[in-house]
Amino acid sequence: MITVEEALSQLFTLVGPLPAETVPLASAGGRVLAEAAVAARAQPPFAASAMDGYAVTSADARPGARLAVVGTAAAGHRHDPRLRPGTAVRIFTGAPVPEGADRIVIQEDATRTGDMVTLDEVPGTGAHIRPAGADFARGARLPAPRVLTPADVALLAAMNLPRVAVTRKPEVALISTGDELVMPGDDPGDDQIIASNTFGLKALLEAHGAEARILPIAADDPAALRTAFGLAEGADLVVTIGGASVGDHDLVGPVAAELGMDRAFYKVAMRPGKPLMAGRMGGAAMIGLPGNPVSAIVCGHVFLVPVLRKMLGLGAAPAPRHTARLAVDVGANGPREHYMRATLDGDAIRPADRQDSALLTVLAGANALMIRPPHDPPRTAGDTVAYLAV
Repeated sequence: MITVEEALSQLFTLVGPLPAETVPLASAGGRVLAEAAVAARAQPPFAASAMDGYAVTSADARPGARLAVVGTAAAGHRHDPRLRPGTAVRIFTGAPVPEGADRIVIQEDATRTGDMVTLDEVPGTGAHIRPAGADFARGARLPAPRVLTPADVALLAAMNLPRVAVTRKPEVALISTGDELVMPGDDPGDDQIIASNTFGLKALLEAHGAEARILPIAADDPAALRTAFGLAEGADLVVTIGGASVGDHDLVGPVAAELGMDRAFYKVAMRPGKPLMAGRMGGAAMIGLPGNPVSAIVCGHVFLVPVLRKMLGLGAAPAPRHTARLAVDVGANGPREHYMRATLDGDAIRPADRQDSALLTVLAGANALMIRPPHDPPRTAGDTVAYLAV
């Protein structure tokens, strides 16, 4: 068995960043920016009013000044003539500041009477003008790589970029194996269960930038597995669920080897999730996950998500670890790194009482995986422990 760290290191050698593609900005949210975006214009592209009020010259900006209102400037509509001394322009937030004006007197500090305005008060600070390029200049860059947030997409739109280069989404083929499995909605036999892992993994993978497709369940039969692997052709990553151990019905390893898989490793010193295998098969990386539902999802967080991030050009790094205070005492850990389903409440973490790798209700109720190192001694409430957010 190898450690989790060693397994991740080997997994990262199996994949590399995928090429970029250009997509409409409206479809770019959540995608990974592959190339730095360069602003096609400044923002704002002109000096703009930050308030509703009156555009005036500094020389006229004095209490008691009585000025002729010679026009109006609104957002999208500038007042063209140059402002002359003794005059003012009614202006609204976002409007271009007229040439010659260098001060906005807010409307609460002025009294309008017909075509005249009297400046009742002129505070000594604040011109209430946003200079051209105050937000960003033409040629400003949004660096890559980065996962594009809603704020990023708004910024790209303001940069006048209708299309952006993003990393192509990794295509992942998911293959559940086992005679005992049927799809949700089917009528299971007395000795069968529902294939839940595939759907949880699809949701996890797609939440982290992949395009996942669920292939038909492969029975415990070499021919069925060969067919499933054939249907996975074209994927960047093939993920099998179940059949990766060494029992009489665990056929994924032998069939994959028959089809040319170059195996990188088998078995990881962790719980849940020991029977994990990985390698290259044709043009795709292949990862064989254990069949227990919790094991598969835990391995998804620990291994699949970091692998996806590398494929998306976000670097090769393990899932970020955080720390919290133990809410209860816990006993000593065994020889494998243990990812315990736990609940994080504020800065206190409490592992679930039941850690069976088949209990999806416990996993669904957890928001963290508390990490116990191999041979970790007993811990008491208040000790600091590491965890992954899930």
